[in-house]
Order: sequence, then structure tokens, then C-alpha cells
Amino acid sequence: MVLRGLNARRSRPDLKALENETDAERFVWAILPHAARSFAASIVVLPRRESRIAAVAYLYARMLDTYEDLLPCESERPATLRACAARLKVTPRALPAPIPDSLAIDARDRLHLLLVQKADLVDAVYSTFTSGQQLAIANLVESMAEGMAWSSKRFEDQGGVLIDDAQLFRYCRNVIGYPALFAIELLTGSVASEPDDALATAEMIQLANITRDIEKDLSRGIAYDPKLRPHLGAPSASVVRDVRERLLGLALSRAQSYRRLYAEVDLRRRPGARAAAVLMLLFTDLHYRSMARRVGLEPWRGPRGKFVTVLTALPSLLSRRYASWAIKRVTTRLAAAGRDLESARS
Repeated sequence: MVLRGLNARRSRPDLKALENETDAERFVWAILPHAARSFAASIVVLPRRESRIAAVAYLYARMLDTYEDLLPCESERPATLRACAARLKVTPRALPAPIPDSLAIDARDRLHLLLVQKADLVDAVYSTFTSGQQLAIANLVESMAEGMAWSSKRFEDQGGVLIDDAQLFRYCRNVIGYPALFAIELLTGSVASEPDDALATAEMIQLANITRDIEKDLSRGIAYDPKLRPHLGAPSASVVRDVRERLLGLALSRAQSYRRLYAEVDLRRRPGARAAAVLMLLFTDLHYRSMARRVGLEPWRGPRGKFVTVLTALPSLLSRRYASWAIKRVTTRLAAAGRDLESARS
């Protein structure tokens, strides 16, 4: 499944094959690499039970993201997000509210619309879980929906822009922070002892999505930095570059939180979870090296490309020491790059 995910044509997904898929289990694993992108590799290397739970939870979260990204009426989003979450706690389960196909900008959007349309197949896998597992997923999705409703209200009230870093970090925690805490409890059976590190790690990971999609978000009238307000719908390359560089610095400054979080979570007897943690960090590092190039900076050293990234993570399946060493090495490089960037900007 890792190899299939690496070979997935994310820019040209086979929408017809996914649309025609009727087997729930096959649909979940077929659409996951397209919907989850680099997250998919970290999900599929988990032990089978945790992997199925994480995959379904992620796809529900992706449905929420689709409403947040594509619904044009900001005032309608909070109620729609909450309704999408609430359906998981009732039976029979109605399909989520449809989103018009005309709102899709590209193939990635169309794939996400297809996921919403075929939510009943994800529901079928969800229904095989224990009541406790279902409740954990439903609570996660509910928390995320509330967080996204807050974000939608801020965007509506503030002309499509988050006005400061406090709002930016709260947005990141709403989108990735809750899943991070969910994943820790799923893998360890207990809540995070140091949630601040989990939430700072979530900020670092979500800033990857934000830095990647600045231009696309601007075209939709959304910005995560107040400097971009005059450029909604018409991005300025120089301003976007400056904002992307600033956000890159914010992300890199959180790298050591990932190292501390890994040390706090006991994965000594969980080789799949160890590999998932290393993969997540390596793919995040790969992204930020590409962002450094986009803003004209010299990227730091690291594995090149998706296949080499996966190969670099594989020894962590066999060695706890290698996993710890890999995470220390990558977070040290990220933190050093962040300090260099901060010095250059000052």
C-alpha cells in the first residue's frame, strides 16, 4: 500500500474507477493516497487495527476540509460542518450535504467532492468498529467541526483574512491539533502527557499545507496573513514570497517540539508507529525544503523525492535507536534552518 500510494497520480486521479468502486474497504484504501497525500504513508504503516481507524478518521476530517475549502457562502459553513460531524452519532446515517460539482477548481477538488458523495462507503467501514472506537472518531470529527466553524466565522467577520498569529495557530490546532491528540491516544491508549508539544507539532505540520496553497487560497478569497488582504483574488508574487518565507520560519521554529513529543510517547514496542512518526517528519521536511527553494533559499540536506524518503524511514521498523536518531537528525536540521532564516530576515 505504501508503494501504491507513492505511485498515485494525485494531479490526475482515476475518478471513474473510484466512482465505480462499491466495496467499502477497497474504496477507503484506494482513495486514501489521493485524499491524504503524504499522510497516507504514515497511516498505512501502522498496525492493521490502528491503520483502519486512522484511515477512516482522516477521510472524515478530509470531508470537513472539503466543506471549508469549497462552500462559497461563509455564513452557511458552520452549520454544514456541524451537521457533517453530528451524523456520526446517529443512526440511520444520512449522507453529508452535497457540494455542487461546479465549485471544483481542479482534479484534487473533484476527488474530494467524490469522497463526500461516497461517504456511505466510509460509513460502512466505520460501522465495523467497536462502539468505543466509533465514539472516539465521532468526538474527534465533532471537535474539528467546531474548530473549523470558529475559523469560518473569523474569515467571514474579517474579510477573508486571519488577522494575527494567535488566530493562525488556533486554526492550525483546529485542523491538525485534535487529530494529533487522537493519534497519540489511539497508539498508546492514553492522552498526551505534554499536549503543548503535540499542538506545536500540529502547527508545524499544518503550516506545510498553508505554505503550499497560498496562491490557491488567495484565488478563493482566503488568506492566513494580514499582509495578503490587498491581494485577495489577485496575488502579488513578491508579497506571497515574503509571507511564505515568514510562515516557513514559524514552522521551522517548532521542529524541536516534534522531537520532544516523540520522546514523550512510548513507541518502543510499536514498530509501525515508529515508522509512521519518522515518515511524517521526513515528508514534512521534504515539503519545507521545497518551500525554501520557492522563496529563493538554499535548502538543507535531506532525502530527495518520495521513494528515497520512504526508504530512509524503513529501518525504523527494525530499530528503536535508528528511529530516535533519524528524528533527532531531521529536527536538528530543521531548527538550524529556522535560526538561519530568522537571522537573515532580521
